[in-house]
Amino acid sequence: MEIFSLRSSQSLLFKNNPNNAKNSKTADIHIETKAPASVSFQIEDSLDEGPDFTAVSPGELRSYARQSFDSGVIDQNTYAAISEPLPMHAIDPLGNVVDLSNVTDGTSFNFLDYYKNQLQVAMSIGNPSDVQTLKSVVNFLDG
Repeated sequence: MEIFSLRSSQSLLFKNNPNNAKNSKTADIHIETKAPASVSFQIEDSLDEGPDFTAVSPGELRSYARQSFDSGVIDQNTYAAISEPLPMHAIDPLGNVVDLSNVTDGTSFNFLDYYKNQLQVAMSIGNPSDVQTLKSVVNFLDG
């Protein structure tokens, strides 16, 4: 295996040597000088207007929560609760079973109402740490 340098020599001997011109395997290589611009999802500087949490996908919610956690807006417990995948079924405050199996990463979902309902259920039957975490999630989403 031969290794060729991409550096060019300013020496006339190198340029004018017929052996170098004939045996060069790098003649077909073209180097782009223009770098493509990278695009990434960013939240705006103003946190007053966040996404509409009544119609957001789980993936978008996790992304927004990650950025909020990284910037110190929410704590680790709140971020962990938001990042958990939704269960297949949940119970609403009236005791009815809600089917969540059709909510995928690209499906819009009303997370604000979901977490408010889960907070009400946790306040009636849950432990205090779950209640505190859900209050923090609702405050973040309602914020």
